[in-house]
Amino acid sequence: MPKITKMNHVAIAVDNIESALAFWRDALGLTLDHVEDVPSQKAKVAFLPVGESEVELVQPTAEGTGTAKFLAKHGPGMHHLCFQVDDIDGMLARLKERGVRLINAEPIALEGRRMAFIHPKSASGVLVELYELTD
Repeated sequence: MPKITKMNHVAIAVDNIESALAFWRDALGLTLDHVEDVPSQKAKVAFLPVGESEVELVQPTAEGTGTAKFLAKHGPGMHHLCFQVDDIDGMLARLKERGVRLINAEPIALEGRRMAFIHPKSASGVLVELYELTD
């Protein structure tokens, strides 16, 4: 049976990563590991490790993306929770069997990982990402 192995990250939608770092890095004291462009998600992401998890600051790089729509509707704030799983295919199959509404019925392959999103309507209003490491 597939299992959640840990909380991978909490994603915060931001208009501007540099401005957001004034709080998360400078005031709060988190260490910025790196910033990376994620073309498949049309986003730029800053990674700030916290123990075995991370805070990710997500800035959209194009209009019409999920993050851009979120910012337009809600403004900056918590965008999603991400759980690392040991078997994303098994977890998605399990969720489908239970009638959970998925945004991604099949995982999206990225470098070193596979991911899929669960619709907030199935998760008490919270966008949930599932994440499996492949390296």
